Amino acid sequence: MFVCGLTGGIAAGKSVVARRLAERGAAHIDADALAREVVEPGSAGLAAVVDRFGTDVLQPDGSLDRAALGAIVFADPAARRDLEGITHPAVHELSARRMSDAVADDAGRVVVYDVPLLVESRGTDGFDVVVVVNAPREVRLRRLVELRGMNDEEARRRVDAQADDRTRLAVADLVVDSSGSLEHTLEQADDLYDRLRSLSAAKQAASHDTSVGGPS
Repeated sequence: MFVCGLTGGIAAGKSVVARRLAERGAAHIDADALAREVVEPGSAGLAAVVDRFGTDVLQPDGSLDRAALGAIVFADPAARRDLEGITHPAVHELSARRMSDAVADDAGRVVVYDVPLLVESRGTDGFDVVVVVNAPREVRLRRLVELRGMNDEEARRRVDAQADDRTRLAVADLVVDSSGSLEHTLEQADDLYDRLRSLSAAKQAASHDTSVGGPS
């Protein structure tokens, strides 16, 4: 299995790159989607959250009230750690299962694990390569205002809540520069996919050589 960790700051264009890689044939696994899935109604994760935080974090229909839970955990670091202690192991287990399913019929298939907060919380362990989709802070601020309708203050708050560009780029093995046109970003995503396929093939070949005892 060859796993690429994909990350980038808000409004950097990470989702554009992830979609393109999936179109080319990569298995796309979204960490945010998994985090929502592990606390769906009826799940062990939601039961554990309610056991820790009480029924006030539930909507009338029994689903998680994310705003209510967020108000608790963002005001209390200990509560946030408790929540992470519930959700992170569940997400890790589910992601491992999804990755295994994704390569069941093609061991050389590239798996792209899409992690917005890779630097801030997930870390780089377990990835064969880390790709950062990068656009300068001012470009991302402009996109948030012009494309997502945020005011300047909200846009800056969102960007500043994440790691800065230097910290994010420090963990990158490969970088996609998404500061230009959409077409340029997609061209880089296509080149990236070809590179990832080559790296995956090399890993498969090395694994095969090791399993048969290497060259004589």
